[in-house]
Amino acid sequence: MRIILLAGATLLSIASARANVVALSDIGFAARNSVDVNADPATVYALLVAPARWWSAAHNYSGSAANMTIDAKAGGCFCETVPAKDGHPAGSVEHARVVYAAPGKALRLSGALGPLQSEGLTGTLDFTLTPVAGGRGTTITMTYVVGGYARTPMSQLAPMVDKVMAEQLQGLQHAADKK
Repeated sequence: MRIILLAGATLLSIASARANVVALSDIGFAARNSVDVNADPATVYALLVAPARWWSAAHNYSGSAANMTIDAKAGGCFCETVPAKDGHPAGSVEHARVVYAAPGKALRLSGALGPLQSEGLTGTLDFTLTPVAGGRGTTITMTYVVGGYARTPMSQLAPMVDKVMAEQLQGLQHAADKK
């Protein structure tokens, strides 16, 4: 019974995210996801720039979201420290670079995330925070636009990337709703 309840809660959470590949061509795609949270835009922004609190450990290099940071200013790094392990020295990953930071309103990053880094791709990741009417929360809209050359067809990449990005947004949603 507990497993059924957990599965139902997970499906409900996934259903609450409005996800969509909104544009697709041979040279790129755009994916847009949005969720409503029960927190004000300032609180959501503070969480947004603290990915250690909401990014999935399954989608990073170190296996721990605690190693991820965002320096929320133009030129700042969305980076990850990869601790030394099994005789290998410590390392690091730049996931993206901050190009626009408007506390309580928006955050824009430039970079090809995850496996897209090994392709000839670039991406722009936008988070827009819009207050819900009546002050009852915030709509978070995440748009990721990716373009360039990839060895895998965009028609295959786009839905996979959209799914992973929707998972990250759900992590942010859960963190914000706990507030």
